[in-house]
Amino acid sequence: MFQGVKLTGKVGAVLLALLLAACQTAQAPSPSASSGTPAASTAVQTASLPAVGYAPATAQERGFSALVLDASTGEQLYAVDADAARFPASLTKMMTLYLLFEAVAEGRYSLSSPLTVSENAASQPPAKIGLKAGTTITVQQAARALSVRSANDVGVAVAENLAGSEAAFARQMTQQARALGLSRTRFVNATGLPDPGQVTTARDMAKLGLALKRRFPQYASYYRAKSFTYNGRTFKATNNLLGKVSGVNGLKTGYIRMSGYNLVATAQRGGKQLIVVVMGGKSESARDKEVTRLIETYS
Repeated sequence: MFQGVKLTGKVGAVLLALLLAACQTAQAPSPSASSGTPAASTAVQTASLPAVGYAPATAQERGFSALVLDASTGEQLYAVDADAARFPASLTKMMTLYLLFEAVAEGRYSLSSPLTVSENAASQPPAKIGLKAGTTITVQQAARALSVRSANDVGVAVAENLAGSEAAFARQMTQQARALGLSRTRFVNATGLPDPGQVTTARDMAKLGLALKRRFPQYASYYRAKSFTYNGRTFKATNNLLGKVSGVNGLKTGYIRMSGYNLVATAQRGGKQLIVVVMGGKSESARDKEVTRLIETYS
């Protein structure tokens, strides 16, 4: 490689080091080349963005996506931009629940274990159940509050108790996402509150919903509950289709301005099980109408 070139003394050593570094840089594959996904855009800069090269840097605001899968076989029945980058909003809490249930399965917590509420958790914006700093909430109460009410104060409390901080928990969420095959998902918080670096796809959210129900079937009743009571207050489920659309038995809603209206819904009719994802709905009613149409069409 350096045939015919004689390098001596300190100057020669420096030149040799520079030549070797240049060669290594030229030969090293870029993250986008090795992952098969587009290179991260430099237009979005966020301090919370973990170094995860396989997920898009950000997503299209209020971009529409839809996906219908046979939940038993995984067969795709319908898709519109199912692999396009989207903001998950509170669909994020499916992963928060997954890690909470995993902690119980591993024996680190029980359903009756208390989770301490910090000032940071208590100060989260709605939706919330009004946790007070310095109090506790049990794991079971937290799981129900996340499933039914999509409570942000509870999501942060779970993250801080399980991982020490929300940022550390978000890294665990992203690691678990990759382990489950969610190849275009990055989490930077436990709630889905706005962050341009928190991205996913309709297909990844369908995979997560299926993984949550298959790995932890004992908690299926949490997702189909129409209400949740805590500290004397009753909170209505955010999933409007429960009890209104035949066969619907979960799973999770989501909304922030960046995302539009999202819903992952599971349904069972006549022995056929579906998982339906709609992201970027223009309104809550439009989202619910489209999910209902897809269930009716493919069941």
